[in-house]
Amino acid sequence: MIQTGSYLNIIDNSGAKEAFCIRVPKGYRRRYARIGDVITTSIKSVRSKKLNTKVKQGDVVKALILTTKSVTKGKFNDSIKFFENNVILMTKQKKLVGTRIFGSIPKKLRYTKFLRIASLCSGLIN
Repeated sequence: MIQTGSYLNIIDNSGAKEAFCIRVPKGYRRRYARIGDVITTSIKSVRSKKLNTKVKQGDVVKALILTTKSVTKGKFNDSIKFFENNVILMTKQKKLVGTRIFGSIPKKLRYTKFLRIASLCSGLIN
């Protein structure tokens, strides 16, 4: 579960390395965000100044949560837990900033409106 103040790793090729969760939208006083939710983040660090990065340090962008450290349960009591909190960056119109995704994502994202992400990633996990 991601809440305001959580640090997140960015696993796409947008040029950013680390983000900070500013806000969890959807709902009155909603505290936590889970896999598949879109949150508002601030870019804390960038990979390299020499490369052409699509975002700069301090930018406020939307991000889609792909993996979380906390356990998430599926329909049939199967649980998934990852080692770190990973996100990918999106524009305000919910289009992807990067063109590649590094790492695996959960299979449940395949059945959402973010189907394109499943085709860009390296693998799917139950």
